[in-house]
Amino acid sequence: MKFSTLSSNREPLTSDHRIPAAFLVAWAFLVCSLPTPLWANESSAVDEAGIAVANVAQPGIAVAIGGALKSDNADVWGRIVSLSGGPGAKWAVFPTASGEPEQSAKSLIESLQKQGAKAEMIPLSDKLKGFDIRSVVEDAKWIAKIDAASGVYFSGGAQERITAALYAADGRPTSMLEAIWRLFRRGGVVAGSSAGAAIMSETMFREPPSILTVMQHGARWGSEIDRGLGFAGPGMFVDQHFLKRGRIGRMVAVMAQQNIKLGLGVEENSAAIIHGGDVEAIGGRGVLLVDLRGAIQVGSKPLRVLGATLTWLDRGDRVDLRSGVVSPSAVKLAGKKLDHTSDDFKPYNDRVRFYADMLGDNTILFAMSELLDSTAAESRGIAFTAGRAGSSVKPSSSESHDLGFEFRLFKTASTRGYFTSKLGGEDYSIVQMGLDIVPVQMANPLYVPLLQAGAEKAGENSGLALPPKQNLGAAPKLETVK
Repeated sequence: MKFSTLSSNREPLTSDHRIPAAFLVAWAFLVCSLPTPLWANESSAVDEAGIAVANVAQPGIAVAIGGALKSDNADVWGRIVSLSGGPGAKWAVFPTASGEPEQSAKSLIESLQKQGAKAEMIPLSDKLKGFDIRSVVEDAKWIAKIDAASGVYFSGGAQERITAALYAADGRPTSMLEAIWRLFRRGGVVAGSSAGAAIMSETMFREPPSILTVMQHGARWGSEIDRGLGFAGPGMFVDQHFLKRGRIGRMVAVMAQQNIKLGLGVEENSAAIIHGGDVEAIGGRGVLLVDLRGAIQVGSKPLRVLGATLTWLDRGDRVDLRSGVVSPSAVKLAGKKLDHTSDDFKPYNDRVRFYADMLGDNTILFAMSELLDSTAAESRGIAFTAGRAGSSVKPSSSESHDLGFEFRLFKTASTRGYFTSKLGGEDYSIVQMGLDIVPVQMANPLYVPLLQAGAEKAGENSGLALPPKQNLGAAPKLETVK
């Protein structure tokens, strides 16, 4: 299968899920590999590599929202209502994850009703007085509400509250979860923000430690990661608050550990619409598609990945995993095309910087964008726990303060992109950029104050002294995922 970009004036998915054929005819822009399609339910096939192949007839739509969704984000609220049938569509709102379920449900219902939907709270929460979770999930009255709806919305909060409520003690789906799956399989919409997006994966973060801890030591099943609800389909991992909280490291680490091939990192105030093998980014920012299908060396304790690829779907962009086609938005197509293999490639940057914190706010996307629009072939950065001689700031008890990670971004033969300033900023769409992450030994402390020769008082005033030379020892043994 090939992965290419096409001119994309295609209409967004409508409630009847039809895409006009005229919009599917466009020019081929690049060729590169992407995993065999995923998303299989009951009637899916399996390809020669053992990866589930998309069931193109699957009608359900999963909408993973990256958290911090604004009430006036009509692009997201309007789309999910439209996908569920438009004005008059019935929605069941689950405030289960929230610590303040009544307030959360009220706000969500108001946002849905502004778009013409009819929304009602399902009182599935251990924070609501007068309602017992075990009774609600088997109550025919509430199950009938879901059977009559065309959309379900899960609030943000603590995702383990959702799975604990909807799975029985023996791990089987409750009657209420079965009703939600019935809604999904008949073409309904299952949407969720933050915690409500995390449960879209078959594997989800439950109570994750720090990002560096996950990269260094992995994540424990049943504690830090756990079973989700799986509406995004098998073989897909979903994470939220993605750019804002620098979660690229923990996503890749769990994908490597659990042998998951594709990941969707959804940014705040943005959403990924997942329908069969089609993913579309909408909202304020976009979605990072992480692909480990072609990674040639993968380890998880500590994290070591060579040959991963990253594709940034900005708002309005989409990828069809059945055909391997990336379709940039119309505004991107009208902007600047970036092809580093072209003779007329004229990049904006003549150099790229070294990034001291690859887990910083939006750093991964900034680094990708800067490299894409530059003469450079690669850029590097690190992630680590900083140390300073005499500092009272210490790493967490689970973090190894001398073990960090180098990130290497690089252009592949298939790396392409688009740029526009028409959206109010410097916005890129980026296809198939390479990524290596390898563990590195850090100095401890990483740095010390500079003491000038002859300035003996400087050391006394600061209370610091230069540390002796350290024996960093051998690098930790790497474990390979099987």
